[in-house]
Amino acid sequence: MALRGFKRPFAADPNVLGFPRPPTSAMGTEALDLVYQAADLFRSIEDRARAGEARAEAAEQAQLEIIAATERKLRDASRALEEARRRIESQQEQLDAAEFRAQAAEAEAREAKQSLALVEDAIRRRLLLTNGHDDGRSTAVA
Repeated sequence: MALRGFKRPFAADPNVLGFPRPPTSAMGTEALDLVYQAADLFRSIEDRARAGEARAEAAEQAQLEIIAATERKLRDASRALEEARRRIESQQEQLDAAEFRAQAAEAEAREAKQSLALVEDAIRRRLLLTNGHDDGRSTAVA
C-alpha cells in the first residue's frame, strides 16, 4: 500500500514513514522568516526589559528624593524641637527667678508690715502716755 506524499526513509524498513519535505527554496525562506520572528521577539523582550529597568530606576530615584526630603524635614523638626526645649528651659529659669523675687518681696512686705505695726503700736503707746499723764511736762514724741 503506497501513501501519497510520504517517502520511506529507509527502503529496507517498510514500517517507517517519512514526512513530506517542502521544496528547498521554500524551506530556506521559512527558516529565514522564523529567524526574523525570533529576532523580533527577542527585540521586544529586550525593549520591555529596558522599559522596566527605566521605570525601576525612576522609582528608585523618586524614593531617594523622598528619603532625602524626609531626612531634611526630620533634621529641621529636630532643630525646632531643640530650640523649643531651650526656650522652655529659659522661660522656666525666668519663672523660677520671678517666683524667688516674689517670695523675697512677700517676705519684705511681711517684715515691713510687722515693722509698721510695731511703729504704730509705739506711736499709740506714746500718744496714750502723753495724753493720759498730763502733768504739765512736755514729752518729746519720737
